[in-house]
Amino acid sequence: MKHTFAHFEIPADDVRRAKTFYAELFGWQIAQAEGFEDYWLIQTGDEQDLGGGLMKREAPGQVPVSYVQVESVADYAAKVEELGGKVIIPKSPVPGMGWVAHFEDTEGNVFALWESDASVG
Repeated sequence: MKHTFAHFEIPADDVRRAKTFYAELFGWQIAQAEGFEDYWLIQTGDEQDLGGGLMKREAPGQVPVSYVQVESVADYAAKVEELGGKVIIPKSPVPGMGWVAHFEDTEGNVFALWESDASVG
């Protein structure tokens, strides 16, 4: 498996303003995510292009997060810690989609790992 960026998330103080900004700047299509009250999906181009999400900022200082596709969030979480990184949000299910966890690297940057698994309930 290639460990490529799979997704990104942009927090916003004013989601409506951010939707307008990114749609007009880049021509991105931004629509409410089905089953998620406060989350909008961003389509940056064709279906195979990297997509993302837009959500209401949950805490002051919340920054955009990039997600990297891995075979196993649990295995890579252990590797992150072995290499000096820190777990911020442990492995959590995203029903019908997969598993996610957030980390801090050795330089204080936040990133996330994503494991696709449609069977997650």
